[in-house]
Amino acid sequence: MNKGAVVAGGGLGAFQSKIEAQTAQVGVIGLGYVGLPLALLFARNGYAVCGFDVDPNKVTMLQRGESYIRHIPQAVIAEHVQQKRLKVTTDFSLLREMDAILICVPTPLDAHREPDLSYVRNTAEAITPHLRRGQLVVLESTTYPGTTEEVVLPILEKSGLRCPSSPYATDGRGVTATEEPEGDFLLAFSPEREDPGNKQFQTHQIPKIIGGVNAASAQAAQGLYGRAFQATLLVSSTRAAEMAKILENTYRCVNIALVNELKLLCLRMGIDIWEVIEAAKTKPFGFTAFYPGPGLGGHCIPIDPFYLTWKAREYGFPTRFIELAGEINSSMPEHVVASLAEALNQRQQCLHNARILILGVAYKKDIDDLRESPSLRIIELLQDRGARVDYHDPYFPRLHKMRKYDYALVSVEPTPAALADYDAVVIATDHSNFDYAALVRHARLVIDTRNATRDVQEHREKIVRC
Repeated sequence: MNKGAVVAGGGLGAFQSKIEAQTAQVGVIGLGYVGLPLALLFARNGYAVCGFDVDPNKVTMLQRGESYIRHIPQAVIAEHVQQKRLKVTTDFSLLREMDAILICVPTPLDAHREPDLSYVRNTAEAITPHLRRGQLVVLESTTYPGTTEEVVLPILEKSGLRCPSSPYATDGRGVTATEEPEGDFLLAFSPEREDPGNKQFQTHQIPKIIGGVNAASAQAAQGLYGRAFQATLLVSSTRAAEMAKILENTYRCVNIALVNELKLLCLRMGIDIWEVIEAAKTKPFGFTAFYPGPGLGGHCIPIDPFYLTWKAREYGFPTRFIELAGEINSSMPEHVVASLAEALNQRQQCLHNARILILGVAYKKDIDDLRESPSLRIIELLQDRGARVDYHDPYFPRLHKMRKYDYALVSVEPTPAALADYDAVVIATDHSNFDYAALVRHARLVIDTRNATRDVQEHREKIVRC
């Protein structure tokens, strides 16, 4: 088969024609940190987009042209809504009108650190009654290899429509060989690769990996994403695409675990791990700098490797390396609390009943994203040990109820008088707008988990780096 040739079956030709004419309607399910930027991207490229979400508050805000994600400008949303390029709704019956349906829902871990695919399953169940011939469905949620074909496909086929799974060959740019199966609808996996707050790489600049259940599905998805993304990469199956995303995040998880473990060793040896990393990264090849911290946050790195280890057990394959990395990273909040307790003990104080201020609750600097933030676990550990905990974060005036936590705390202002009142301040997130020199000047004790005070010259005796 020639590269880029149209495969018969499943309505691919009609789908491609709509994509090329920009008459295709694109539905995005889940309007969070992944789904909303994706919906806006297709709207910006001239497609009629309908966003679906079960949260009526999000839908109402978007209908008013308002943003609930700090790095997404309100003016951009308002423009697309006013020009009717973006419609948002809680009415899933409108899915029948969509030509492409992109699933961007959470894939968390449950209480036993096993995959929780309830959001994916529920979404597939919601699509099924409205599925029609010729539609393309794409799962973007990060998950273990096999999810698209083993979980999503059987649910969608309850509609009575079929999407046969069949191998195909690709050179990355297009399909080169296929058995050309007939199908009623199209199904693919294309992992989200968002990095919230990253100004260097925007959504459309990150190459889009695509794997289809069959060749027609792969080509349909590539045709769609190729209209909005600068580059696409076709792989030979949904499983390969699912594994590629898991590999990306497991790579980071393992390397962060390595540097976290080396940090603990360097603390015992009296060596500055931050100085060591800066020295090592001057090598122009063979080394990538990763940095230690109070634990992992975000929706991907703390979660995705556990999806892979869970799936690996089905094949009787122990993933010891990955599991050890997960254990090391998960234990870092305990290390922070232990370091704080030791620092207080050296000042003839105990952690019980101590007043502690957590500086920063976002999972990384300069964003309004709380997902899996290690700060939340640190607050829990401190409260369990009897400490009185407050926090300050300009991106979060208050802590809303979350799946695992419900603190009902309000951000306090770190005025000089307020800082002096706390027994210790823990820098958990190194936001750029914090005045670290003033913090060290007025605080009694500073626990620095991010090397944020590296340039502070005065009162360094107050700083404990951990």
